[in-house]
Amino acid sequence: MTSRRQLITAGSLVAGGALLAGGTGAIASAATTAAPAATPDPWAAVPGILAKIKPPTFPAKDFPLTSFGGKGDGKTDNTTAFAKAITACNAAGGGRVTVPAGNWLTGAIELLDNVNLNVAAGATILFSTDTSQYPVVLTRWQGIECMNFSPLIHAEGRTNIAITGAGTLDGQGAAWKSMGGGGSDWTNLQKQGANNTPVSQRMYGPGHKLRPAMIEPRNCTNILIDGVTILRPPMWSIHPVLSQNITVSNVTIDSRNGGGNNDGCDPECCNYVHIVNTKFTTGDDCIAIKSGRDTDGRRVNVPSQNIVIENCDFIFSNRGAICVGSEVSGGANNIFAQNCRVNPANASGQLWYMLFVKTGNKRGGTIQDIHLRNITGNKLTKSALYITMTYGNSGPGPTVNPVLQNITADNITVKGAGDYGLEVIGLAASKAAHIHVTNAHFSGLGKGTMHVTNGIDVTVA
Repeated sequence: MTSRRQLITAGSLVAGGALLAGGTGAIASAATTAAPAATPDPWAAVPGILAKIKPPTFPAKDFPLTSFGGKGDGKTDNTTAFAKAITACNAAGGGRVTVPAGNWLTGAIELLDNVNLNVAAGATILFSTDTSQYPVVLTRWQGIECMNFSPLIHAEGRTNIAITGAGTLDGQGAAWKSMGGGGSDWTNLQKQGANNTPVSQRMYGPGHKLRPAMIEPRNCTNILIDGVTILRPPMWSIHPVLSQNITVSNVTIDSRNGGGNNDGCDPECCNYVHIVNTKFTTGDDCIAIKSGRDTDGRRVNVPSQNIVIENCDFIFSNRGAICVGSEVSGGANNIFAQNCRVNPANASGQLWYMLFVKTGNKRGGTIQDIHLRNITGNKLTKSALYITMTYGNSGPGPTVNPVLQNITADNITVKGAGDYGLEVIGLAASKAAHIHVTNAHFSGLGKGTMHVTNGIDVTVA
């Protein structure tokens, strides 16, 4: 390249800077036809977002699991003990359900209002591999609502809930691995979502193959997950849905050797989320911001927004560190990530992407206002910043093109990437627009600084 700055107005651009013919189809909407007027620094919004995210507090009352018949011998079924302790804590106006050192076998745990499940150092909550221990509840599976196995820790419509402490949650997810990707159940659920089958009739759970998430507060307010270590989930590790005021802090996630699709933290249709000082070693995406899939996601039509990610270490993933999508039909906006490290150990084959924005022509929805700054990455397998609108362009339901625009990345340092520093793939009918990388420090790129197809106003400087 002869210049560190490139500007794309239409069509395709390869690493050497030549504008290629083609890819100049009609633009989806007026929202993507012209660069927006100068606006204030988007980062000025972050203090206001963080001021609205307040971790819940709890009365100084403890409810030891041992007082309700719990035994930490790794053999006794503590499902009833957890339920009794949580019920008593809730009835008394709240406090901590304390789990002391030991191995505490249990089925599904249901959190109630004003309960802090506190797992002490040296304590492991060991989740049962008996699928009958997980009753059927209203949940989501890859962005589509259904009735399915309860998440291992579940809450529905609760306020002021927490999972804290220096202990461990072990999902023993390998026991669920034989269910694979859901097989015909997943195919059928996609059809039910596309056909608007009533959610109550989308019945799965026992006898079916849709694995549950590890932690899923649904329709909850004021959530704290702090300090714990999460191991081997059946599917996604932390999956808040339709919830708000969420803090995930000082958590260590190692989701490998679980059931598959083992993402780290996936806020879905959530508002005001802070993910901070957390370490991700995952069997899929580390953080994946979602808002429902295709027809069903547009039916619910709730975006994920006002999300701040900072001071996190992304240690291993066979996909991306900071991801948006692919189930993002309700839209996503006001997403900020700063002061993070991607593959800090500088080892080969650890992560594919630093940023992975993914959507497709079945999704619809608007993805906009994603901002990164002060992030380092080493030896990435593919493109450091990868933005595609051709992900998930299959399955039932109509074609509904998404809108994708207004993404910035400032002071990004990448020391090694198999493909490009920035790769953008839009749609001919809906181009990716207004994507700017500034103060880029790229080296060791396998194919060049930038590659763009169907993009408008895309720059690297």
